[in-house]
Amino acid sequence: MPYMKKTSGKRAPAKRKLAEEFAVGEILADTTKKEWKLGVSIGQGGFGRLYLADVNSSKSVGSDAPYVVKVEPSQNGPLFTELKFYMRAAKPDEIQKWTKSHKLKYLGVPRYWGSGLHEKSGNSYRFMIMDRFGRDLQRIYEENAKRFAHKTVLQLGLRILDILEYIHEHEYVHGDIKASNLLLSYKNPNQVYLVDYGLAYRYCPEGVHKVYKEDPKRCHDGTIEYTSIDAHKGVAPSRRGDLEILGYCMIHWLSGHLPWEDNLKDPNFVKDSKIRCRDNISDLMDKCFPGKNKPDEIAKYMEKVKLLSYEEKPVYQHFREILLQGLKAIGQRDDGVLDFGLSENGDLQAKPMQKKKRKTAAATDESTEAEMEDVGSPQKKKPTSSNLKFGSEICLQEEKSIILHWLRFLQGTLTFFKIKQWLPKHGG
Repeated sequence: MPYMKKTSGKRAPAKRKLAEEFAVGEILADTTKKEWKLGVSIGQGGFGRLYLADVNSSKSVGSDAPYVVKVEPSQNGPLFTELKFYMRAAKPDEIQKWTKSHKLKYLGVPRYWGSGLHEKSGNSYRFMIMDRFGRDLQRIYEENAKRFAHKTVLQLGLRILDILEYIHEHEYVHGDIKASNLLLSYKNPNQVYLVDYGLAYRYCPEGVHKVYKEDPKRCHDGTIEYTSIDAHKGVAPSRRGDLEILGYCMIHWLSGHLPWEDNLKDPNFVKDSKIRCRDNISDLMDKCFPGKNKPDEIAKYMEKVKLLSYEEKPVYQHFREILLQGLKAIGQRDDGVLDFGLSENGDLQAKPMQKKKRKTAAATDESTEAEMEDVGSPQKKKPTSSNLKFGSEICLQEEKSIILHWLRFLQGTLTFFKIKQWLPKHGG
C-alpha cells in the first residue's frame, strides 16, 4: 500500500525531471570505473527508471540478468537519500561478515554493488546497481485472500527482526516496513528482503541518539496503516518505532484487519486509535481476532514493544524467542520455508483463479504509479503497478496461465449451452 500524502499545509514538492529512456546495451561506469551494461527497461515510476543489468561484456543482457539498475536525474532527491543508506550499511562484505558472525543462513538486506553519475544528451543522471528480486509480499497477500498462514507470519517476523537488528546496529531505522517493501529473492522464494530505504533515518549518528522532539510539520510520516505512534506525533523514527510497525504488519497479515483501516484518510483518528490499542492490547487483539484463538505471542510481542523507551536498544533475541514460542505453540518450527499456499491447519489453500485489482491509494510526494514493462518485449506496456522496487519480477507466466484457464472455462460453457439448445430439437 502506498505511502499516504499529508494534507496539513505543507508546501508543494519541488518539480523534478523525468528520466529519459536509455537504449538496451548502454554502458554505465560507476565510481570505481566498473562498467555495467543495461538490458531492457522493466519499470518506471516517480521520476526514475529500472533496467535489467549485468557486468559489461560482449554478451547482451538477457532476461535472466542478476542485477538491476535504477536511474534518476541527478538533481532529484529520492535516490540520493537511499544511496546514503546503501553506501553506509549495505556493502556486500559487511553483510556477509554480519551474516557469518550471527550464524544466519542469509540476511534480507539488499546488497549495494555500485553507483555513479552518467551523462546523456547534455543531462546528468544518478544510478545505483542492486540485486534483482522477485515478487513483493503485497501481491502475494492479496492473491491469498489477504491472509498469510500463522507459521508464515511468524517466520517473516523472525527474518525481519534479523534485518532490523542489522540496520539498527548501523545507525539507521527503516520507518516503512510493509508487504510491498518486502520482496522475495529472485532465485530462492524462501528468502525475503526489505527494500525501499527512502524513509530510512540515521537515528544515532556517530553513536549519539536523536532526542525525543515532537514536530508538527512531520506528523504522520510513513504508511498510515502501519506507521508508529512516534511518527504520528512528528517524532523522528527510532528503533522502537520499527518494531511497532512490524507488530502491526504481523497482525494485519494474520487477521486481515486493523481497527483503523476504514479511517485512513483521517490520520489523527488513526493515531488516537493506535494509542488506545497500545494502552489496551487485549482490546486490540479482540478487535483483530474476534471469536478466534488469539495468537498469544503477538500480544506478548506488542506488550514488549510498549515497554521500550524512545532511545532504548531492544534486546532482539527476546522478541525472537516470543515468536519462536508462538511457532512451538502451533506445532511448528523455524524451518526457513516460507509457504504462502498453506492454510492455518497446513492444508493446501485453493488459490483464486483471477487476480484482484490492487487498491489505489495516495502516493508519496516522491512517487507516482509505475508502468511495468514486459521484460521480453520492451515496447509492450503491462498494467500499472503502485510500486517501483529494485528488481521486482514481473510474473508473466502466471498471468498467461490465468487467462488460458478462463478461456478454457468459457469455451466449455459455450459448448454446454449449444448442446442444451440442440437436444429439444432432436428429441433429446
